[in-house]
Amino acid sequence: MTTYCDYCNTHPEDTFNHTYHATQYGFPLENDNLLFERLVLEINQAGLSWITILKKAEGFRRAYDGFDIEKVAAYTETDRARLLADAGIIRNRLKVNAAIENARRIQGIQREYGSFQKWLNAHHPLEKAGWVKLFKREFVFTGGEIVGEFLMSTGYLPGAHTADCPVYSLVARQNPKWMEK
Repeated sequence: MTTYCDYCNTHPEDTFNHTYHATQYGFPLENDNLLFERLVLEINQAGLSWITILKKAEGFRRAYDGFDIEKVAAYTETDRARLLADAGIIRNRLKVNAAIENARRIQGIQREYGSFQKWLNAHHPLEKAGWVKLFKREFVFTGGEIVGEFLMSTGYLPGAHTADCPVYSLVARQNPKWMEK
């Protein structure tokens, strides 16, 4: 049996987390819409289990127009009401508002830096505390845990995988400078 990180080893029946762990967690993302998706999913996980978010991921993609930043930033009150009525996502007003507002803020970052990814790269490397301060200044609904998980899950902070996890070497090959930090 392959030894994965502790969470996967203690939840062997959980295929959602195993798949996410082996194919997405810690791997770098280069597309702004994918980065936005991960940020929205991490925000929605606050106070809930990650498995809940993974099971609703398709519902989120559908409800938020594939996490197209331009589309979400243009959402109106009608869209907000639609989202709050959608049982396929987390129907929390603060989290829905955060997704829309953060899309608008990412647009500003894109105008200034060219992309959300370039903004992240321009500030890398930072320790978690520096990232948290930066995210709190730029975004809404981004506390320490949300920021930490977003950055670990996208390869900007280490810790997504233990060195003995077979996925660690896959992530390291795609993102060696970030795995060193």
